[in-house]
Amino acid sequence: MTEAMQTTNDNNDRQSLDGLLVVDKPGCDDLAPQPAQDNSATAADNVSMRLLSSHDVVARVRRWSGQKRIGHTGTLDPMASGLLLLCLGKATRLAEFYQHQRKRYRAVIVFGAATDTDDATGRVIETAPTPTLDPIAIQRALASFLGDVEQQAPLYSAIKQQGEALYRRVRRGETVAAPVRAVAFYAIDLVEVTPPDRITLEVECSAGAYIRSLARDLGRALRSAAYLQALRRTRIGEFRIEEAHSLAAVEQACREGRLTDLLLPVGERLPLPAHRLDDETLRRLGHGQVVSLIEDACDPERRLAIAKDRRNRFIGVMRRLDDVASNAGWRWKAEKWLG
Repeated sequence: MTEAMQTTNDNNDRQSLDGLLVVDKPGCDDLAPQPAQDNSATAADNVSMRLLSSHDVVARVRRWSGQKRIGHTGTLDPMASGLLLLCLGKATRLAEFYQHQRKRYRAVIVFGAATDTDDATGRVIETAPTPTLDPIAIQRALASFLGDVEQQAPLYSAIKQQGEALYRRVRRGETVAAPVRAVAFYAIDLVEVTPPDRITLEVECSAGAYIRSLARDLGRALRSAAYLQALRRTRIGEFRIEEAHSLAAVEQACREGRLTDLLLPVGERLPLPAHRLDDETLRRLGHGQVVSLIEDACDPERRLAIAKDRRNRFIGVMRRLDDVASNAGWRWKAEKWLG
């Protein structure tokens, strides 16, 4: 490590590097790969080697900032660009509460071929006639994917089987079956038709949905084959691509000891109802005690809510214990406490 970088890390360590960092991750749309036509080492392999995984992004920010406690709130495929939400310091304790939010993507799909990875980083394993790109026919096919659906994940995915990522087992030549999972597509809009073989979509979906699988399945629905050429994540919950920082900007901020300027506060836009509580109630919750509150608003599935102090500062996440209020109100207990 150079003396300059050591000084930068020392400066960053003296700062409070706690918060959320919204990153614009580079991907295939920056490198424009083409799938390989055979099993030899090709340009597609070289492109795959240059792409960054979500873990790679975390590792770089960790190295630049000197903050060891960094995590992300949901994997973005190496070939995909766009929003990656990182949690630093104390915010890592809240990463689980940022997961499972709706995502929005812009996707480019190419017809006439299928690849082993279902995207442009893979090798062509099938060719088929390119369908007539009739917007009405495409929209009719897209409508069949809306709502709650069963989707088969790509073979090359990070889903764990027997404690190991699926793609690792596939690369070793093992025979594996990609899992089928329940996902939801809330909107699939046809944005552009680019003859002779590609379309652009805007997709809003649940966490866990694979746009690669959507591309593959759309090709089959149109009696052809298809793969995902480019993918850009533009939204995660209430976080938007317009506020994301490039990796170059993050690195520069770290070098200048001003990464805190890019961080959002711990607990920012956490997708839970919030309650402002007095100091005594917060103290009791922080000591693990159950408290009774008039407030009942919480996430309907997990019964979670945010606890804030009178100055509207984030203190922690609490869980409502009751289905029905008693005479004393609703009972609450701290779930994850940072105050």
